[in-house]
Amino acid sequence: MEKNIISTTKAPAAIGPYSQGIKAGNMVFTSGQLPMDPETGELITKDIKSEARQSLSNLKAVLAEAGATLEDVVKVTVFIKDMNQFGDINEVYGEFFNTHKPARSCVEVARLPKDANVEIEAIAIV
Repeated sequence: MEKNIISTTKAPAAIGPYSQGIKAGNMVFTSGQLPMDPETGELITKDIKSEARQSLSNLKAVLAEAGATLEDVVKVTVFIKDMNQFGDINEVYGEFFNTHKPARSCVEVARLPKDANVEIEAIAIV
């Protein structure tokens, strides 16, 4: 099976020894997307809704580079620092996934890279 590394300047560059995503056959696996501005590399920390929106926008950009859309996503994992923010994150998530509703897990974690409040990854089938 052919595997291709996914890399785009429309999402933040990897901050370690990993790829933004991998396309293996007809499947796309994204790395977790932090709420970072792809142009400046700065972490968005305005509020949790802005942070979730940026993470999802970055996810969408990685998927697009792989030839996929949000409609192709079959599984999403959302990592959040504070489960009390789930409602706000879920509201923004619904802006991106409204008619198409992939399987999803949401997990509260002790800490995320760069002390972000949210990180989102996905698996898509193209």
